[in-house]
Amino acid sequence: MKRLIITAILCGMLGSVYAQQDKPDTIKMKYDTVIIKHRAKKTSNVHVDFNGKEKAEKKEAKPGFSIGLTVFSDFYLGFATMLDNGSFTLSSKNDFLNYNQAKTSNVGFNFFKFGYRFNDNFKVTLNAGFDWTLIRLHQNIDIVPDAPTLQYVVDNNNHYSKNRFSSNYLLLPLSFAFRTSPAHGKRFSFIVGPEAGFLIDGMQKQISPEHGKTKNFNDFHFTRFEYGGFTRIGYGNLGIYAKYFFNDMFENSPNQQGLKSFSFGITTSF
Repeated sequence: MKRLIITAILCGMLGSVYAQQDKPDTIKMKYDTVIIKHRAKKTSNVHVDFNGKEKAEKKEAKPGFSIGLTVFSDFYLGFATMLDNGSFTLSSKNDFLNYNQAKTSNVGFNFFKFGYRFNDNFKVTLNAGFDWTLIRLHQNIDIVPDAPTLQYVVDNNNHYSKNRFSSNYLLLPLSFAFRTSPAHGKRFSFIVGPEAGFLIDGMQKQISPEHGKTKNFNDFHFTRFEYGGFTRIGYGNLGIYAKYFFNDMFENSPNQQGLKSFSFGITTSF
């Protein structure tokens, strides 16, 4: 990962040096517009007002398709919350999942996109990414793998300093993106849409003085297919997001019926 970051920085520096060396060949004056012709045969227009200040010509994105791989595009980080039949307080059946809200998080990023831009202000995009929900459990319990329903046992032999119960999904969000015209080089953005996810795995990670760090991978009855909706509001490259899944967090587990996931936080790369 460090080599990848260093390589990207070096490429950016080399591109900057090349851009500085690419000096214009000729400059032609036409009314209040300066037309600059480069060796690369590219033309850019700059308007000059009566005070001598340059005003860059507004460039609008053209309609068309776009497809490609992205690196940590649409990265988001926030808090994850469980709603028990509409309540933020867990019922007695789900009290064993009592969690530390400040340390229970939702994190993810997109790595692929395919979209169509209708005009400079509206675009529809299908993304693919990874999504993690990390629940920091309060109680000293072990979630039982491969049980008929979601079950747990109290562990009196270990004293966990960390007991994290998490799920990982391949997420497919379909975004309808609206943005304003640029002002001072930035735009306001509003994105909304549905999303679906496919379970990759579940995990319980524990740290104790007795056994150190341990990880147990299992599906733990996390729903294999989830669906919901999301929204994001941003300015420039920063914003806030919220997402809610309509289906239950766990399947084939009657006691957890009505237990759903809601998350909110900050996001980047609009």
